[in-house]
Amino acid sequence: MKRMIGIAAVLTATGWVAGCVNVTAPNKPIEINLNITITQDVVLKLDGQAKSLIQQNPGIF
Repeated sequence: MKRMIGIAAVLTATGWVAGCVNVTAPNKPIEINLNITITQDVVLKLDGQAKSLIQQNPGIF
């Protein structure tokens, strides 16, 4: 019997504590800063004919 009274008291106490929690939205908007760096490596493979054409005409590019 004492055990049941103890359990009831614990459940009642936790019910009171749970009722005291308040969640409110902030007044200002939430700001998330993401610092992202994107790098890209470009690999260009030329066949022999295109390579010789570029060497013959260096002003093309």
